[in-house]
Amino acid sequence: MSFVTVERRGGAAVVTYANPPIGTMTAAGAQEMLDKVRPLAADPAVRSILLTGGVPGIFVRHYDVGELSTASDATEGAPAPPPPPPGARPEQGFLALVDLLAEAPKPVVAAINGLCMGGGFEMSLACDLRIAARDGVQIGLPETRVGIFPGGGGTQRLPRVVGESKALEIILRGLVVEAEEALRIGLVHELADDPLARALEMAAEWDQRGAEGIAFAKRLTRAALSRPLDEGLADERRSFAQVMRTASAREGLRSARPPAEIQKV
Repeated sequence: MSFVTVERRGGAAVVTYANPPIGTMTAAGAQEMLDKVRPLAADPAVRSILLTGGVPGIFVRHYDVGELSTASDATEGAPAPPPPPPGARPEQGFLALVDLLAEAPKPVVAAINGLCMGGGFEMSLACDLRIAARDGVQIGLPETRVGIFPGGGGTQRLPRVVGESKALEIILRGLVVEAEEALRIGLVHELADDPLARALEMAAEWDQRGAEGIAFAKRLTRAALSRPLDEGLADERRSFAQVMRTASAREGLRSARPPAEIQKV
């Protein structure tokens, strides 16, 4: 069974996840999405990546509870695994997928067209922008209701989106919110009647802009809250000097330069 389809729309790659009938994320689905997104992230012809759900009314519901339950049962009586070495990064599966979405050198947008729970919401948190449908959307991290916690980046990324206080309330209480409340507290950036159509409008803007400038801007902004200000400023200044040397910067600046008669005024 295939879970993921990819459609090219101009410079945008639309990645659709579907696991009918209930739209849960699974280990196989996460790996397939990772395998299909990796080449898109590396392809300079792909200017943006848009994620959406393929089951009506569902973006991604949550990670498959049956898989999690089986994994938990397998730990009974087994010794605890050794901690990973410092700086170790997952290379496969769901954790590698969310890291890739956050680090891809191009905009990644979640077009949330329905239920967006647990692992599905953690996947959207790894995206740069989130656009939700006005109706039929529920978003949340209900993991603490079943004795676990968000383990796909939720405890780390959500505070960076809504602040520590609100993140604690959402995670500790296992809250689920609808579209208007999600917009009010900053979980999503916009509401739209058709979130994928709105994401494609944004993608058309990026198609006309220098890819290097956008890639630098994303990387620097993503890193801003995880390092000292002086380190970030030094990186920004080095990176600005690099981007100014690119052909896309030269072309963009020339096209934005005012006409000669205005420059003389």
